[in-house]
Amino acid sequence: MKNRTKQPSQRQLQAGELIRRALVDILAREELRDPDLKGVSITISEVQASPDLQRARVYAAPLGGVGDTDKIIAALNRCSKFLRGRLGREMTMRSTPSLRFEADVTFQTATDMQILMSHPSITRDLRKDGEE
Repeated sequence: MKNRTKQPSQRQLQAGELIRRALVDILAREELRDPDLKGVSITISEVQASPDLQRARVYAAPLGGVGDTDKIIAALNRCSKFLRGRLGREMTMRSTPSLRFEADVTFQTATDMQILMSHPSITRDLRKDGEE
């Protein structure tokens, strides 16, 4: 039975960070033709490389949460071959991984937690005894 909770290796982490930085530069510099990406700033928060570095899962979201995330992720997946080609020119890896974009929900989760923690019944329960 395989251990599915295995932590990524140092090599995977380094490759993921190199890919993330290169993608950020490419997205800032390139004008993508997809109409769903026109005028949209995209945040690449994390890239997880597979153990063989042949595939990379890219977590992305529209900057500031403005825009339809699902539509933007679908557009990025449509452009993934183009971005992979540009990535191959930017990086010095032996092979360029295929890219799969996924919505990054960590910012929305943090916002939801903040809203939940600011609810009056929760703040009342979190106060120390004797505080009013």
